[in-house]
Amino acid sequence: MSTLDTLNGLSGPLAQAIEFIWREAELLDRKDYAGWSALWSEEGIYVVPIDPDTTDFAASLNYAYDDARMRALRIERLSAGYSPSAVDAAKTVRSVSRFRLVEAAGDVVEVNSAQILYAYKRGVHTPFVADLTHRIRFSNGVGRLEQKVVRLINSTDALGALGFLL
Repeated sequence: MSTLDTLNGLSGPLAQAIEFIWREAELLDRKDYAGWSALWSEEGIYVVPIDPDTTDFAASLNYAYDDARMRALRIERLSAGYSPSAVDAAKTVRSVSRFRLVEAAGDVVEVNSAQILYAYKRGVHTPFVADLTHRIRFSNGVGRLEQKVVRLINSTDALGALGFLL
């Protein structure tokens, strides 16, 4: 049975995007950063804004605002073993749900969803809850992330070091 079969007969751009988003979550939980990196378009932007209402990410303060170069540097830092947070990185489990199609125009699909992520490190479980927006371009059946925005519900609170990707 395919993943699409589990979507209760849902088909089209939303079903394709949901399957893509679930695959991304699994890659991140497995710390398969090379696989995660391959999901991105060269122009893609990964954003974790501090201001919960901002839409101008380039002019705002963000926890992350990564283009291809910065994503590669972040992945290197997380996987090279030089950073104490990477050596003792938290184990994570994500659940992504509440999918809503925002736009399906041509080969671009934009989907809003909710994510609950639990990080486990040194006997402590820490939840991270966020609203997500994925903009995915599908070409010949292959999706590439053009933008991922992770809006943490507590983004304006003091947050500890994030030793993993959201």
